Amino acid sequence: MSGSIEKTILSNLLHSEQYARKVIPFIKSEYFIDKTQGIVADTLVNFFNQYNHPPSHDILTVELSKRQELKNQQVFSTVEQFINELDFVSNDQDWLVKETEGFCKKRAVTLAILDAYEIVEGNDKSRSEDAIPSILQNALSVCFDSSVGHDYLEDFNERFEFYHRIEEKLPFDLELLNKITKGGLPKKTLNVILAGTGVGKSMFMCHVAASTLMQSKNVLYITMEMAEERIAERIDANLLNLTMDQLASLNKNAFDTKIGRLINKCSGKLIIKEYAQGSAHAGHFKLLLDELKTKRNFTPDLIVIDYLNICASSRLKPGGGVNSYTYVKSIAEELRGLAQEYNVPTLTATQTTRNGFSNTDVDITDTSESFGLPATADLMLALISSEELENLNQLMIKQLKNRYNDPNYYKRFVVGIDRSKMRLFDLEESAQKDIIDSGQDKDDDMPAFDKSSFGKRMKTAGTDFKF
Repeated sequence: MSGSIEKTILSNLLHSEQYARKVIPFIKSEYFIDKTQGIVADTLVNFFNQYNHPPSHDILTVELSKRQELKNQQVFSTVEQFINELDFVSNDQDWLVKETEGFCKKRAVTLAILDAYEIVEGNDKSRSEDAIPSILQNALSVCFDSSVGHDYLEDFNERFEFYHRIEEKLPFDLELLNKITKGGLPKKTLNVILAGTGVGKSMFMCHVAASTLMQSKNVLYITMEMAEERIAERIDANLLNLTMDQLASLNKNAFDTKIGRLINKCSGKLIIKEYAQGSAHAGHFKLLLDELKTKRNFTPDLIVIDYLNICASSRLKPGGGVNSYTYVKSIAEELRGLAQEYNVPTLTATQTTRNGFSNTDVDITDTSESFGLPATADLMLALISSEELENLNQLMIKQLKNRYNDPNYYKRFVVGIDRSKMRLFDLEESAQKDIIDSGQDKDDDMPAFDKSSFGKRMKTAGTDFKF
């Protein structure tokens, strides 16, 4: 069957321009096990890419005669005999394109497995084992894209439906977070929390994970800063309404009873997976997602990654001439790609700069290591604490970037915080009044990025960055 589909593919590449246009971008010579077929495929693809149409039979023969690997007359005669057998047989185009896609996918995966084996055995010195997840994922992602794009004047009905379609979002359990996002986090988005050490990045993400679980949604929590058990402990405190000290002194029967009640309240699942700092990247997360789907029938409604700065990049290695801007931006792009590929919102966090640790206000300029991160994120919120706020059991949230709504709408606001129970909660409207009326800068209509020294330099140079 494999040989017949290969021959059918080559025959149609030679004789059917319509078919060739659909599949040429995805055909690789290495997909053909037979060396002769691979040479013919490579020649057909190169000719089409150069002249924008398939060669005639005679031209294909001439092009093949130019190939260095066919200078031996006996070898060339074998290839010539093969192309003489490539008679055109009319096939159902849709069927053939689908079969060709399946062939390319299967061969790509096979070759990826062989590459991975060579790396593991140490036969490929140019790549480390860290490259294996991305190699396999690239193979699994082979897909023919038949879309030719949106015709602005003809496809207006689709556009109207898009404008009036209710976008599926993952809501928060905090009123003001829902207001500024117009109902929660959309799918295929990267959402980032910016805060200094100890302010509450992990607590914020644990709270969102817990509240999402209580909506009977599935959550994948990836931790690289704390152990799985520590994250679970924080979520226990949140959902069981117990302080960390109370958790430690709770007897087994009481614990079982509380967990039993929790199980009866929701039908979602929460998976917590720990990786060592700097050891895992988007490729590892993709493999984990595929494993969870296969082994546990688990597909997340939210992915939490704690946190971005201690992830690795699947494309780049730290150091070696790669600056922090490029490296962090690469991680952010890969995590956003993960969200898009798996159709799920992703929530992560980043550290403030050293200056940001001591600031009572936080801006985009306080983003640790990279301006590329806010450029990639869909939503970026800063968490701000102070002695006064701590005494009031409050945490300030400031919008730094918001693609879902006007970022000046509730640019700053406060939520209640119970650190002992790892919980956030809504406050009375009166708690926001002073912040909204008097806590805004006079130039708050200007985007935060534009107020940064970097943003000002870019505007002076005539470069207008849009977030």
